[in-house]
Amino acid sequence: MVKKKITKKVVKKAVVKKPIKKETVRKPAAKTISIKKPAVKLLTKHQTLKSTREGFGEAILELGKTNKNVVVLCADLTESVRANEFAKLYSERFFQCGVAEANMVGMAAGMALEGKIPFVTSFGSFVPNRCLDHIRQSVCYNQANVKFASTHCGLITGEDGATHQPLEDIAIMRALPGMTVLVPADFNEAKKATLAAARVHGPVYIRLTRPGTEMITSERSEFKLGKLSVLKEGKDLAIIGCGPILEQVLLAVKELGKKKINVKVVNCHTLKPIDAEGLVAIARETGAILTVEDHQVYGGLGGAVAEVLGQRFSVPLEILGVKNSFGESGKPLELLKKHGLDSISIAAAAEKLLKRKQGLLP
Repeated sequence: MVKKKITKKVVKKAVVKKPIKKETVRKPAAKTISIKKPAVKLLTKHQTLKSTREGFGEAILELGKTNKNVVVLCADLTESVRANEFAKLYSERFFQCGVAEANMVGMAAGMALEGKIPFVTSFGSFVPNRCLDHIRQSVCYNQANVKFASTHCGLITGEDGATHQPLEDIAIMRALPGMTVLVPADFNEAKKATLAAARVHGPVYIRLTRPGTEMITSERSEFKLGKLSVLKEGKDLAIIGCGPILEQVLLAVKELGKKKINVKVVNCHTLKPIDAEGLVAIARETGAILTVEDHQVYGGLGGAVAEVLGQRFSVPLEILGVKNSFGESGKPLELLKKHGLDSISIAAAAEKLLKRKQGLLP
């Protein structure tokens, strides 16, 4: 009798386990991070998601081979900033500074003044936020040839939360005299931006991101520092974006196309020096501009565009970004939705702007 009871219990457990396994193997939730399949159909044939920080990692390896003056400094985040391969191959030119970002910036300034081309790497929460004084005094005041590559920027950093989602970094760096500010849209552009930064004499800030995202540009796409890049032609209005948020812009434009709204899409990878002539030309052509950025609405892309058009050629302008708040922990797409930066919100803002252009709204 005892044996029969035991065998029955074993059978019951086996029966219960099967449906549990089926329920737990659900993978759709992993796709909430971005706009994967639609973006592939819309933009390129690439299937692999790569982050902009990975583009930096590949470029810094190339620079290590071709330029012996290039050195890399890190504040205990070697793998996260994708400097680990450089550290292995060029250990004599890699400097692990520990959790002392301000000291790292001072070291880089001294190296630059002695003829080196130092790349300071960290999270955007720490560089520039933690060591602005040293960037301003030691680097910018001396016009030292220091490059800053900061990753984990913006809401799309995701689950790391507000403390590790810098949303003010563009405003901070754009305000510093002599600082060049680059915000690459994808892996390919991050690689080109890093190589271009090494050729520029003077301080450069490269804003990088954590998650893998779609390829918006190709390896053959032209990258001209200080010039706008048109991703799609259109005449009803223009949407100007910077960084991986352009994924959401392109999805929004695809939906707007179904409503016969023809949108010009512009990639502003260089926020300083900004392409003023290019902005004026686009304003004349389209008559209305929407800017989109994963950053505060103050001092970022929208502010830079407004500064130019307010003085040169005024048109209806709408600025989409984070409105005077911090981020929080969550999936990247969920956070973008909450802050009105997903494709649906962007499309709605574009339609509203078009009505302003047509005189239907104030």
